[in-house]
Amino acid sequence: MSPVHFSFSAAFTLGLMGLTFHRTHLLSALLCLEGMMLSLFIALTMWALQLEVTGFFTAPMLFLAFSACEAGMGLALLVATTRTHGTDHLQNLSLLQC
Repeated sequence: MSPVHFSFSAAFTLGLMGLTFHRTHLLSALLCLEGMMLSLFIALTMWALQLEVTGFFTAPMLFLAFSACEAGMGLALLVATTRTHGTDHLQNLSLLQC
């Protein structure tokens, strides 16, 4: 495994560990998800460049568009939960309180 591939897999693993271990606030969970998406985007771009097939060059842009939609929906969810619950602590969110 080359050092570049190792660094992107380590970035994804670091984002995943941050998501699993530091789940106190919704904003920190969303930031960890965005870090994971960014490392996946760069890895997908490098994979498309290594294969040199023109059909794969649109896949990273499509992935980036879906990632932007995910970020927008996550921020909308953050605003909605902050307005209804008054905080973004994940331990206070429950489906039983609806």
